[in-house]
Amino acid sequence: MQPASPLDRLSGIMQRCRVQAQLHHTGVLCGINHFDAGDGHGYLHVLRRGRLELRHPDAPDLPRSMCFDEPTLLLYPRPVTHRFHNPPTEGADFTCARLHFDGGAQNPVARALPPLIALPLARVPGLHATLDLLFAETDRVRCGQRLVAERLFDVVILQLLRWLLDHPQEAGVRPGLIAGLSDPRLARALIALHAAPGTAWTLARMAAQAGMSRTAFANTFRDLVGQTPADYLTDWRIALVQGRLREGCPVKTLAGEVGYASAAALSRAFTARVGISPREWLRKHQSGSPEMHPP
Repeated sequence: MQPASPLDRLSGIMQRCRVQAQLHHTGVLCGINHFDAGDGHGYLHVLRRGRLELRHPDAPDLPRSMCFDEPTLLLYPRPVTHRFHNPPTEGADFTCARLHFDGGAQNPVARALPPLIALPLARVPGLHATLDLLFAETDRVRCGQRLVAERLFDVVILQLLRWLLDHPQEAGVRPGLIAGLSDPRLARALIALHAAPGTAWTLARMAAQAGMSRTAFANTFRDLVGQTPADYLTDWRIALVQGRLREGCPVKTLAGEVGYASAAALSRAFTARVGISPREWLRKHQSGSPEMHPP
């Protein structure tokens, strides 16, 4: 018998709910450097050399102060105000990117991650090779430097997500998508939902994908993902609709893509989840107003 093919737990969701990295800084930082949550960005910082004292002045779910003195990766998937306190003269060496997750804080991946992941670089196998390429690009200015660096940041994020899927407890991952994908049975169902959001998914059909009874599937899903399967499916569909609305697709076209019988049915589901209609949401998004999120 042929061994089962390994599950690709990331491609489906990352292709539909993208994260964009923008090179923010490379080089030495001295003294105090402030990163404000009000700017609306997540961040990926790579401490290459030196010592860092990291402070969170107004984040009750994070330590007020943390110290690092070895090469370390710091991922903030959602906006969090944080400050670097580096040595005042010699400083510490960083390569940093701003992060934008499609859908903002309601992106399924961003929502499932802890507010901060701090990992010594040596803990993630294979990461050093990508970082060597990244540092080679950021250490001197060449044609296309920013584009190459940002693509390499994307690879770093994927490698980190791979590690998290295999070490959810060690990373402090809370109930959500990452925890669900870390369970081989739920992963099969989640991959199917991500690949075919327009399918008429029933609890029985989702449970069959996982190879579980309906009751066991529903209970395990709620415990690990933190939602019922139906609620997760609705949130996934709405996140996809938001992305496609930004691309200019009309609601009438999107309804069938995500499993609704009509544009009116999709609009009702969208409004119930987000609090405003698709048209109002798109207008607010295009005007730069803060996004409305599901309750």
